[in-house]
Amino acid sequence: MPLLSVLTAAYGPTASFLPQTASSVLGQRLPPGWELEWIVQEDGDSPELGTWLGSVERVRYGANGGQFGVAVTRNIALSRARGELIQLLDHDDLLLPGAPETLIPQFTEHPIHWTIGQADDLLPDGSRRGFPPALPFGIVEPGAVNTWAEQHDANWPIHCAALMVRASTLRALGGWAASPADDDIVMFSVLWELTTGYHNPALTWLYRHHPDQAHRSTEWKTRSELGRRIALQRLSALRESGIRMGTDPRVKPRPCGCKAEKNHSELRVGPPAKADLLSDHHDEDGTPEP
Repeated sequence: MPLLSVLTAAYGPTASFLPQTASSVLGQRLPPGWELEWIVQEDGDSPELGTWLGSVERVRYGANGGQFGVAVTRNIALSRARGELIQLLDHDDLLLPGAPETLIPQFTEHPIHWTIGQADDLLPDGSRRGFPPALPFGIVEPGAVNTWAEQHDANWPIHCAALMVRASTLRALGGWAASPADDDIVMFSVLWELTTGYHNPALTWLYRHHPDQAHRSTEWKTRSELGRRIALQRLSALRESGIRMGTDPRVKPRPCGCKAEKNHSELRVGPPAKADLLSDHHDEDGTPEP
């Protein structure tokens, strides 16, 4: 049975809206035959969310056990996901009713790797504010999103916090980037350059505004300039390399031969062998053998 994995990176001290996010995820309708899992990965040295999330049905909670940052936390969540489609959602945002029911069918109707619906801003007083889309609705050809960003001072026209994307594509592109800010933009600029997507006119999620958001700080705004510059550098290098993805993602690829029990989240990994391999080629005092 096909599975949708909703991925959320969480941080306990700023997760006051997480119960509302949970209600929006777990109350979703799905297309016939589909199931949902919610992967919540908590960052931080002192995890605190597992006391209630760990017992909630369809929630697969995990804790980093350290302060790794949002990009690494998202990648750990991705490594645990079992679904063929990934729905991204921040721990303070909301999915509107019927969002997956609206977006999932597009992956069979069109040769796409990603899709996203429209968002309203959810303001601190509970009111909502809409805004006009920057791109036309429908099929988005490779490169179109990035071309718009290049023409608008490296500001991207799609808010990727609630993107739905093929899990295999997200993994193939390396997941989230090691960037001081805008790790999602750095990664998704590659996705948008190489693959076809779909811009849906339906309203599917709410982007919450509140005082604790990281991007409101002066420090984050400075780091964002660096993060978006990294994204442009990656984009430029990608175009120079000539790398392209030309296959229809609906066509099932040949198996890779990996020894997986069921899916990518269950690939068998043995203990690290680096130390043993090094010891085979060094004397007892640590110097390389001739």
